[in-house]
Amino acid sequence: MLRILDARTGEPVAAAPARRGLTRIEAYASGLDLTALRVLLTADVLVRALELGGTPVWATLTAPHRHAELRTAATTLAIRPFEDGRDLASGLGEAQVIHVVAGNAATVPGEGPLLTVAPAEWKAAEPGEEEQPPTPRPPGEQPPHDLPVLLSDPTALRLALLSLPRNTAVRLDAGALGEAAQSLARLRRAVAGWARQPSRPVPDAVRVRLRAAWEADLDLPGVLAVLREVENAPELPDGARFETYVYADRLLALDLARDLGSLA
Repeated sequence: MLRILDARTGEPVAAAPARRGLTRIEAYASGLDLTALRVLLTADVLVRALELGGTPVWATLTAPHRHAELRTAATTLAIRPFEDGRDLASGLGEAQVIHVVAGNAATVPGEGPLLTVAPAEWKAAEPGEEEQPPTPRPPGEQPPHDLPVLLSDPTALRLALLSLPRNTAVRLDAGALGEAAQSLARLRRAVAGWARQPSRPVPDAVRVRLRAAWEADLDLPGVLAVLREVENAPELPDGARFETYVYADRLLALDLARDLGSLA
């Protein structure tokens, strides 16, 4: 069962109601910056994890500023579309509401479990430049020239954010995005190579470990650690590696099977 740490109480709570009723996920973003994108990404992973467990989900976005641009950026990051409003879900047997919000948010939403996300910032300085303290900005104001860089390789950005604990503040730079892009390319090549071998089922022990990781407060770094072990386990057939990565990608949404059929 997926459990998340409720920031209101500091205690883990079930993210899915026992009777599998509709769960509404409400994401709150103050503006268009990297922290807001991290909030939306966390909400997206929560939606995917609940759906993998058989729970119907309705996700909405509350954003007082740059709402349309946030939706566009979310689509670029392979984040599932948010519904237009909460009222439309009122007749669908809603059982629980989970709020996803930045940990430094000025206001806290109403009742229901609260899932907080640590701030994230983009460091625009080039390698070798002296580290400068962050420039204070009004909430939601990301320098416009940084946004194209952030979203130039959206899947690499997604991997870079998923690789870090959600409750850890992060300051990404071009080097971190470059490393994520290289890792992603390597994984896609590996998956394409494994696909040339006969398919084998995901080993039960591996499936259990993957689910245990993401069901423990969305431990995505833990999921990626299991995948690294699968990649390097000498006893596993390539067909099982392939099916494991495709299965995990239903949660990660990194398009790991993109290079299937390539000649490289």
